[in-house]
Amino acid sequence: MKITSWNVNGIRAAYKKGFLDFWEKHNADILCLQETKCQKEQLTPDMINPYDFESHWSSAEKKGYSGTATFSRHKILSVEHGIHIPKFDSEGRFVISQHKDFKIYNIYFPNGARGPDRHAYKMEFLETLSAHLKPQIQSGVPIIVLGDYNIAPTDIDIYDPKKHARTSGFLPEEKNWFQSFLDLGFVDTFRLLHPDEKHRYSWWNQIERARIGNRGWRIDLICVSKNIQSVVKKAEILDEIEGSDHCPVSITLDI
Repeated sequence: MKITSWNVNGIRAAYKKGFLDFWEKHNADILCLQETKCQKEQLTPDMINPYDFESHWSSAEKKGYSGTATFSRHKILSVEHGIHIPKFDSEGRFVISQHKDFKIYNIYFPNGARGPDRHAYKMEFLETLSAHLKPQIQSGVPIIVLGDYNIAPTDIDIYDPKKHARTSGFLPEEKNWFQSFLDLGFVDTFRLLHPDEKHRYSWWNQIERARIGNRGWRIDLICVSKNIQSVVKKAEILDEIEGSDHCPVSITLDI
């Protein structure tokens, strides 16, 4: 089973840039998108359910902002569109889908770069998410948390760690949270299978034309609970795929 995550930086723009070509060639069983930047009613039926995939969407109250969507080839058993906290759910940051063998949290994590208020919002979001997940992990629920984390976990995950030591997305408190998230009972699948691989990134600053020269950050992650890490057979960063300032990331499970 192949599960893929991609921050498309606008689903309508992605369709104009060959999104369906990627879909056909990549052939994922479950595709999770972040930063869709749309309300569902702004889309055509063939955009909502391409290739007869089941889809579920979360949209921000603010139009043209944030948003997540999950598509599945197989039946989804149940769906939630948030964690019952309005300040987070109103930004369309969650599609939580229950599948036969696991639960997927498709999340567009906040960006804290726009000032102290948004940084505080991001840190509260992170701690609230951990508190939400902890009892499920303790009870043995198999969970996949994927999406645009907006955090580069370690020095190896960013092209210039010294330069960005005080940049949002690479701040000490954000990296500390990510380590505490792993300690809660999760595994970063790319590092599970590629522990020392360097220069592998999933986001490049468009303004700086950073994709030229591969001056990127690895902030799009797929993490799984430790009770299903043994079925992860492949973890990929599809950095040859263009159409967004992010590239897709993918895992293959032996299920």
